[in-house]
Amino acid sequence: MTEPRTLQGEVGARGLRVAVVAARFNDFIVASLLKGAAAAWTARGGAAADLTVLRVPGAFELPLAAQRLGASGRYDAVVALGCVIRGDTPHFDYVAGECARGLLDAGLATGVPVVFGVLTVENVEQALERAATNSGNKGGEAMEAALEMASLLKQL
Repeated sequence: MTEPRTLQGEVGARGLRVAVVAARFNDFIVASLLKGAAAAWTARGGAAADLTVLRVPGAFELPLAAQRLGASGRYDAVVALGCVIRGDTPHFDYVAGECARGLLDAGLATGVPVVFGVLTVENVEQALERAATNSGNKGGEAMEAALEMASLLKQL
């Protein structure tokens, strides 16, 4: 029996252009996610001139900016970074849910990978753990997912 043709992306940044859209709200966490994404970009061979960072007020604003970046034709992928921490009101549910749905819609509408690097956590401790700069940084993981998806889509 013949093996099926399998396509898989590579996690390399050379020759790619990526935009990162990052929320300013909860910046004490998002700044670490952004550092992780930039470190992954550099470690994977990305050139500084090919990485664009766009700052928006909060997680709710990420989808519109991501859709505009994806639709511009200038980027191979978009990484969305933010942090929504549960509080005592249903605000968390609305912001986190609509952010996730909006980012999914942005990728589907533009055909450009839009990677969800938004922390949705119960407390500050969980956020700090996921934004750690030594290992397990979700910003770096989001960047690597974006690179892999951009590479994969170029094969299609």
